[in-house]
Amino acid sequence: MDKNAIKKYAVWAREELIEKVTAKAVENEIVDGQEMDEKLDCINGKVLSDTRKKQRRALIKKIKEDGYAQVIEKVAYTWFNRFIAIRFMEVNGYLPSHVRVFSDENGNFKPQIMTEAIHLEIEGLDMEYVMELKAASKDDELFKYLLKVQCNALNDILPKMFSKLEDYTELLLPDYLLREGSVIEKLVDDIPEDNFDVNTDNGQIEIIGWMYQYYISARHEKVVDPLHGKVVKKEEVPAATQLFTTDWVVRYLIDNSVGRYWIERNPESHLAKELIYFVTPKDGMIKYVDEKITPQDVTVFDPCVGSGHFLVYAFEVLMKIYIEYGFSERDATSEIVKNNIYGLDIDGRATQLAYFAVMMKARQYDRRFFTRGIQPQIYEIAESNNADKASVEYFCANDSVLKKDVDALLHTLKDAKEYGSILQMPEVDFERINKRFVQVKEEISMYNTYLLGVFKSIISSAYLMSKKYAVVATNPPYLNKYDAELKKFVNSNFKDYAGDLFSIFMYRNFNFCITGGYVGFMTPFVWMFINTYEKLRKYIILNKAISTLIQMEYSAYEEATVPICAFVMRNGKEKERGVYFKLSEFKGGMDIQKEKVLMAIKNIESHYCYNNTVENFSRISGIPIAFWASENAIEDFEYKIRIEDISETRIGMATANNDRFMRLWYEVSIDNLGLDYTNRDEAKESGLKWFPYSKGGSYRKWYGNIEYVVNWQNDGFEIQNFKDEKTGRIRSHNYNLEYIFKPGLTFTAISSSLFSCRIMDKSLFGSGGSGICNISQKNIYPLLGILNSKVAMYLLSCLSMTMNYEVNNVGKLPFILEYKLNEITEYVKEAIRLSKDDWDSFETSWDFESHPLVRLVSFSRVERESDANHHIVDMNYIKEAFTNWSNECYLRFQNLKKNEEKLNRIFIDIYGLQGEVAAEVEDKDVAVRKADLQRDIISFISYAVGCMFGRYSLDTPGIAFAGGDWDSSKYTTFKPDDDAIIPICDDEYFEDDIVGRFIQFVEVVYGKETLEENLQFIAYALGGKGSAREVIRNYFISDFYADHLKMYQKRPIYWLFDSGKKNSFKCLIYMHRYQPDTIARIRTDYVHEQQARYRTAIEEMTNRLEGVSGSERVKFTKKLNMLKAQNDEIHVFEEKIHHLADQMISIDLDDGVKKNYEIFKDVLAKIK
Repeated sequence: MDKNAIKKYAVWAREELIEKVTAKAVENEIVDGQEMDEKLDCINGKVLSDTRKKQRRALIKKIKEDGYAQVIEKVAYTWFNRFIAIRFMEVNGYLPSHVRVFSDENGNFKPQIMTEAIHLEIEGLDMEYVMELKAASKDDELFKYLLKVQCNALNDILPKMFSKLEDYTELLLPDYLLREGSVIEKLVDDIPEDNFDVNTDNGQIEIIGWMYQYYISARHEKVVDPLHGKVVKKEEVPAATQLFTTDWVVRYLIDNSVGRYWIERNPESHLAKELIYFVTPKDGMIKYVDEKITPQDVTVFDPCVGSGHFLVYAFEVLMKIYIEYGFSERDATSEIVKNNIYGLDIDGRATQLAYFAVMMKARQYDRRFFTRGIQPQIYEIAESNNADKASVEYFCANDSVLKKDVDALLHTLKDAKEYGSILQMPEVDFERINKRFVQVKEEISMYNTYLLGVFKSIISSAYLMSKKYAVVATNPPYLNKYDAELKKFVNSNFKDYAGDLFSIFMYRNFNFCITGGYVGFMTPFVWMFINTYEKLRKYIILNKAISTLIQMEYSAYEEATVPICAFVMRNGKEKERGVYFKLSEFKGGMDIQKEKVLMAIKNIESHYCYNNTVENFSRISGIPIAFWASENAIEDFEYKIRIEDISETRIGMATANNDRFMRLWYEVSIDNLGLDYTNRDEAKESGLKWFPYSKGGSYRKWYGNIEYVVNWQNDGFEIQNFKDEKTGRIRSHNYNLEYIFKPGLTFTAISSSLFSCRIMDKSLFGSGGSGICNISQKNIYPLLGILNSKVAMYLLSCLSMTMNYEVNNVGKLPFILEYKLNEITEYVKEAIRLSKDDWDSFETSWDFESHPLVRLVSFSRVERESDANHHIVDMNYIKEAFTNWSNECYLRFQNLKKNEEKLNRIFIDIYGLQGEVAAEVEDKDVAVRKADLQRDIISFISYAVGCMFGRYSLDTPGIAFAGGDWDSSKYTTFKPDDDAIIPICDDEYFEDDIVGRFIQFVEVVYGKETLEENLQFIAYALGGKGSAREVIRNYFISDFYADHLKMYQKRPIYWLFDSGKKNSFKCLIYMHRYQPDTIARIRTDYVHEQQARYRTAIEEMTNRLEGVSGSERVKFTKKLNMLKAQNDEIHVFEEKIHHLADQMISIDLDDGVKKNYEIFKDVLAKIK
């Protein structure tokens, strides 16, 4: 099945149909936002027929009730639905007329219904009208007419899919459906026919489900807003939650629920051999149930039926059961539809598809099924809000018992679409109600149409929610942002399981299931681990049994951004061990997951297949479904001392407004940074504003991710008094006042990588970087060691396989360190040192001293000897410096790797996890950097620019200037730029041209004798064509700023003034040296001079053009045009900076880059 083609078509078709349906509405003078005249008699001078006037009135009425956009969307989908259904039926030969509607017998877009029009025998066809249209060659109009007749005729056999066309639906059928590029033409030509053909490997009824999911995908993405936690409204829930379940997952769930229920009660059955996803217990012995049942007893219910995928495959398994029992396929088909499969959904479009899918599956087994008058019991959950009182009174017929029951149901089903099938029905006498429906059908009454239509639908959905079934299988909605009504209902009825709609359905569905039956689900796997669902896990462990479960790889399910699992549970206690599959190591999508499941089913001893009982899960705090945890690991968790016993794990501070209270440390003035304070009193007395703020970050162990500062001036007075303007409530929280500035540990709370923990000191910590505080000096290093070990990662995975490392889970880890504390401590201290050396080698560390490829010429002898001990020696070639740096990085990397492996071996021994956890560390998990030629040369250039601006000095380690008072005595070897304005041009027009300054820097650092070789090496590292100087200049013009933005996380400290795409003028300034007259100096000292150059160059080029011809003239003309374009660009740029220069704008470094950059955004390069 070509899902890419299906997706592309369905997404396009929705937009196309909405556009075309809207056009038809406008054609009928029904325009969104404009007054709509219901009594209109003519349009554009053409008198409307009575039929068209009636259709217009119906459309206007519906728009007033539901809204313009919603009605257009509904009509567009109705036609899409019918087009797909007809296409499926014609390909499989299911149309009663046996005449194709959209294609010919060869599958070409040549509708057979057009060529056979005068021979058709379809109920409702007006042959005279057909002949009239054919005679007039009105093919488009004829095709539309035949399509409408065909849809209405299909109502006789598929009434829930092809309901009689409503007036306005027919009115809005798009025109020109026979043209190339129409919705129907692309349906026939763009999607291979065999995708619809159930007799081929590619074709299955599931194409209907994929079509629907992809059709609503744009709406789904619009409705679901995970970044902002948007509450999903009642009418948006279907679009937000509708996900088509992967076929093999459906088969796994049905094989192990429907199949298992039958097999356990029929020891002689051979069904297990026919179900490829059926999981046999590891000992090979199926436990049989002493209970005699018939196939009719194997009832299957999907309360979130969607497009019917579960019921369609259940149909296939049930067919095998019936045939094994002795039924013919024809008789079995009728029995299955009447007695075995049931479905509900809040989305009427979905139930139409499910209904259609089941009918098509029935037709596949019984060619005459459409004539048997049997309809599937699949219903849209109907609301009772607008129940017709008079009709209901008539229905109850003065029967007080009947009236009480009906009233109870109508009360329960008020706003039913808000709650769906989690509703719990009152106990009523449905037999009495159904008998009354039989009587009403025989009576002649004005109320019959309503009672046997809308009212019966309401009662039918209630009836399905009152029944119990042998099997309940579904993919429930995933939603945790409820609107007010749903939230109130959920908290009143399912408070312990209210973490998400899927968890409520998990609990609720057990009540739909008979004792000893099975429930099957595909859900996010968070319920297995996180605290929110602990009560659900406890309920399952105490009352149910997990028969089999697959935990998918984190990103395997491409259709949703959540990690999922699939599982079957027995509705009752069971001592048998469940069979579990852990697929987390197998990346590559659902096809890889399928392959690994099938391999494990064939070889139940596979290393990722486990046996466990639910009772074992309760031995671990929090009751995680850690089915892979060994007995040794479980005993570790039962150890008496946990990390929370020797420390306090804390969620970090939430500022409630990071833009206001948080900065990257290099944004603000260094003289307002408090980096060395050990307690709150000292910090407060300092009067400083910005203090270190650990807030998580990328995967990094031991030391680092120290990048942010937070406004904690006056002991955080402003942040601790930051209130909501409307409520007056303090918005920030989790200050952890007793632990800030004190030694501790911090870890990244949310990470797609491994768990990583770092030393924390003299710092506050934020919500992204939770803290471990109040640790004794004796324990702090061993604790950091265990947390960064593979043992901790293994144990943490037992508590949670999600990206969220909750502080409670970290605190639950066992702390078993009864020996080797001193040895562990020394290894950890060495790991911290190695990690700190790496972190401080890059300029985004506030302890950065100099670039590793640069020798500091005025360092003291002691410092030089220290460098030598670190394998750093004076060299004249940057190539040699890089080689030396590369060796240093390699040794650091290898030493840290060996160090971590030693720690792993110690902890594996202490925790008794030999054979379960490997000590070896993969290179990708060692969190210090190896040398990288291009990256390191780019950072060398960045350092050089810093020296040009005076941020760094070749004479002083660390930052020489980043705010405060300028001290020119710090700069002897290489002088910084006087005005802190460095032009970047296509030639060396200015004395302080950036390329010229850079070449001076390289010469000063490495010497004049080796200058050319060093420039060649730098150019080689950068890549590009031309001489070394050309490559370097092109780098500054085209790539330097993008690299700077990346290095400084889109908070640049060097700002690029940029005239535009013609590169007529660029210059850099250093934000910490910005002055109110900086822009005026850019304008007068640089831009004006550059403008003069362009005028001169244009004049010279114009003169040269007079004496040349041929190719030379073409060349000079091209150059002249470029100069003129650059001149025009710089003219516009000059006007912009003139406006800013006149204002003499000051900036406050405390406001940070984001706010200050915005002031000058019209003349600065965009931050991308």
